Amino acid sequence: MQMIKLEGITKSFGALQVLKGIDLEINKGEVVSIVGPSGAGKTTLLQIMGTLDEPDAGTVYINEANVSKMKEKGLSAFRNRHIGFVFQFHQLLPEFTALENIMIPALIAGVSSKEANTRAMEILNFMGLAERASHKPNELSGGEKQRVAVARALINNPSVILADEPSGSLDTHNKEELHQLFFDLRDRLGQTFVIVTHDEELAKITDRTVHMIDGMVNRS
Repeated sequence: MQMIKLEGITKSFGALQVLKGIDLEINKGEVVSIVGPSGAGKTTLLQIMGTLDEPDAGTVYINEANVSKMKEKGLSAFRNRHIGFVFQFHQLLPEFTALENIMIPALIAGVSSKEANTRAMEILNFMGLAERASHKPNELSGGEKQRVAVARALINNPSVILADEPSGSLDTHNKEELHQLFFDLRDRLGQTFVIVTHDEELAKITDRTVHMIDGMVNRS
């Protein structure tokens, strides 16, 4: 079953055309890496896939819903419910504990704080971070922060996790742990992962690698 389908996606910033007619299909439960040189349009494509940015032309389907036709309010609710994001820098809120950071997207979605707390603790347990629940980000290691960021992305049980250079700021050991976590999550929860990366080791172990050059998917 298709989880993400992009048809004819173009995007320009001023005179610079960043995406030049992208067609791409990603199946449910696939772990796909997107690789290519800087400036190839990888992050722009990921942001359009995640409904954080709009294409100039073309259509985006997620879980068979045509998100290109949604109005902003409906789109925000859809995004919060169906898409989880992991960025290179964890973007945790410094004044909140790990547990509170993870709960935030669930609270935004209207889940009760009791249920959000239970869900967040379940995910922290699964990631081996339960004893870190009450720690603030500045008390966590780099690897722990990034795993908390992944937990936050998972709280609403989204269909899709989009990750932009998720292991870019981690050392080798934490990198390997994070990459393994993506596969464990896919096997356990059936999520679809799309990961923009410069990390060749990660690209090698994903189910499929999409190569981008100059705003196009390289089909060769």
